[in-house]
Amino acid sequence: MRTSCRFAVAVHVLAVLAYREGEAVSSSRLAASVNTNPVVIRRLLLLLQTAGFIETRKGAGSGSRLSREPTKISLAEIYRAVETDEPFASHSKRPNQACPVGHCIQAELEKVFASAEAALQEELAKTNLAKILKSVHVYCSAPNKDLR
Repeated sequence: MRTSCRFAVAVHVLAVLAYREGEAVSSSRLAASVNTNPVVIRRLLLLLQTAGFIETRKGAGSGSRLSREPTKISLAEIYRAVETDEPFASHSKRPNQACPVGHCIQAELEKVFASAEAALQEELAKTNLAKILKSVHVYCSAPNKDLR
């Protein structure tokens, strides 16, 4: 089973862009901050641009910058923009319907999964990018030199 880190990386990227306060940041610089390949970042930037969080320019002054205020970007919005898979998934094969558990478990699990996803979305909606950035400023005594 795989889990996605797109959401965490997207929040990281958007936090760097917010930290830079309108300055265009290259995918290479973002990748260095995340410690990943710039191609991974460019793919993610496309999703963030489609969602309206950033604008990206090529050529002179190239790079990405936020297109919305950090206070106007909730973690729930970021999550929905970049996570394409359901957070909880049933087994791909249908359980044995002759088994009493196999016959009923999928319906019950779907209820639990729906409730858990609603709680996740509700919790993420309580936090915006500005709050994350504030934590970065408060808790990080020495800024990352790559961001300067």
